[in-house]
Amino acid sequence: MSAPQTIVLTAVDDRGVATITLNRPQKGNAYDRGMLARLMAIVTDWSAAPNIRAIVIRGSGKHFCVGGDLDDPFVHTVAEAGTPQVLMPHLCLAIDACPKPTIVLVHGACFGGGFALASVCDVWLASEDSFYALPELRLGFGVGPYIPFFARAMGARQLRRYLLTAERFTAHEALAMGVAHKLYPPGEGDAALEVILGELLQSAPEATAATKRELSAIADLTPSRARIDELQADFHALYHAAEGAEGRAAFREKRRPAWTPKT
Repeated sequence: MSAPQTIVLTAVDDRGVATITLNRPQKGNAYDRGMLARLMAIVTDWSAAPNIRAIVIRGSGKHFCVGGDLDDPFVHTVAEAGTPQVLMPHLCLAIDACPKPTIVLVHGACFGGGFALASVCDVWLASEDSFYALPELRLGFGVGPYIPFFARAMGARQLRRYLLTAERFTAHEALAMGVAHKLYPPGEGDAALEVILGELLQSAPEATAATKRELSAIADLTPSRARIDELQADFHALYHAAEGAEGRAAFREKRRPAWTPKT
């Protein structure tokens, strides 16, 4: 498990714009227990902080987030009773309920749980060369608790295709589906971010928080903890079944899993 202070970088500017940077570039910013715990603590604190006006989430290095770290099995499990284990779906719920505007800058790869993390942010800015995938079925397990987040971001029809095929899709396809809100040229994420922040910071903070609560209530946009836990249990069963073990082994050994057709 990574050292908690270095795997997530934080900064707050004079405007109250708070930035979270995923910082495991050598792992493609794959999240482990340490990163999830740190992210949850930050999001919880900043959600309640009156000086924070907006929260930006981004990644260091080549990729935004390639998903969960397969070398940390606790990332994809069910916590034991009484254990305060933070899982990515729990973090997604916390970001989804955050009263502050949230903006994500996506570059490089954005896969699986990383896609879920981006999907619960209010504004999704994507580099034109970013790319996406929901690869869990190729690894031998399902997406379980991520389904509500994915379905809301891309719609049930598109989700069926990209879950079942696990194929990659481009930033332009993500924009066409309404997943990403705006594309920016590679390397120009800061400029795109400043445009959005210039608009968001003109809105009243308390009215913004109230509007986010109202949108969730009226449109029924908030997945429940009970439903997430139910789906997490399903996910746990698949992850630890034979296909899950084979899929992870094939990934580590850089080979095709046993269920793929022989060519």
